[in-house]
Amino acid sequence: MKLFVYHTPEETPVDTLPACAISIDVLRATTTMAAAFAAGAEAIEVFSDLDKLVKASEQWPSEKRILAGERGGQRVDGFDMGNSPRDHDPERTAGRRLFMSTTNGTRCLQRIQAAPLVMTAALTTRQAVVDKLLRKQEQPESVWLVGSGWEGTYSLEDTVCAGAIIHALMEKTGQSFVECTGNDSAVAAVGLYEQWQHRMLDLMHVATHGQRLLRLNNTADLEYCAQMDVETIVPEQESPGVLVNR
Repeated sequence: MKLFVYHTPEETPVDTLPACAISIDVLRATTTMAAAFAAGAEAIEVFSDLDKLVKASEQWPSEKRILAGERGGQRVDGFDMGNSPRDHDPERTAGRRLFMSTTNGTRCLQRIQAAPLVMTAALTTRQAVVDKLLRKQEQPESVWLVGSGWEGTYSLEDTVCAGAIIHALMEKTGQSFVECTGNDSAVAAVGLYEQWQHRMLDLMHVATHGQRLLRLNNTADLEYCAQMDVETIVPEQESPGVLVNR
């Protein structure tokens, strides 16, 4: 298994696909997706375009759908909720399909949706992702860990999550950097994780997107998203743009 890290969707190669692609948006889309499935969501459909999201959602009964839209860190007017993992509990979410669009995370998923296997990861699901990769009967030969970034730029929190996944895989398999990493960004991601692994919340406060949320007085989401290995769910793509909990 060769692991490649791409800090943003724009960095990924355009002429090839990996055996497995993993979308990471720690603040907050992929953290929120795991929280939604933990609360019993039936499925999650992701969209970059808000109008397409609304049109697709109209095919579902109102009591069986949730419209979740976020732009610039805040809920889209007229939508049921924004992009906070703390929005989800069984009373609100169980049995419903989430129609979701965010500033960065859903765009990342659309970039990699043609890969044979697509999953999402967050710090909250790090160990679950590692375990799922290692449980595969045929382990993928190549894995892309793709950060969502912020409007095309690098995000610390996504790269540290990629590093955390690679670090755990190396510990589990006993492989060296030369054996398991496919590009220099993968090595650098592990170095970032090793520097901050015991201070994840501090890293969130340093990260520029974390500072955006702090300016919105949203410290609770930072605290939630900085948790390590608290969910056992790994959302997986069932068909392009549709995620399920397998």
